Amino acid sequence: MFDVGFWEFALIGVIALIIVGPERMPGIARTAGKYAGKAKRFIAKIQDDVGEELEVDKLKDQLNAMDKDANIVEIFDETKQAISDIKTDVDKTKS
Repeated sequence: MFDVGFWEFALIGVIALIIVGPERMPGIARTAGKYAGKAKRFIAKIQDDVGEELEVDKLKDQLNAMDKDANIVEIFDETKQAISDIKTDVDKTKS
């Protein structure tokens, strides 16, 4: 996303050193490091969540393809028809 290299960080560090002074610089650097770590963990968590969601979607697509290949819908329709035929035969024999 951002192309920030060593020299950009060095320039930011020098400017920060001039603005805040050498006595407050270690505390500010420590705080910046903590926030950078939190941001990195947050982004990693989002990437994991998105990856898991994509895997779930991929699995759903595979299952749908398998269902179409196995003709499960047709099997259910045939089973319903067979049960309906049996029910009709039973009703005829009762009458």
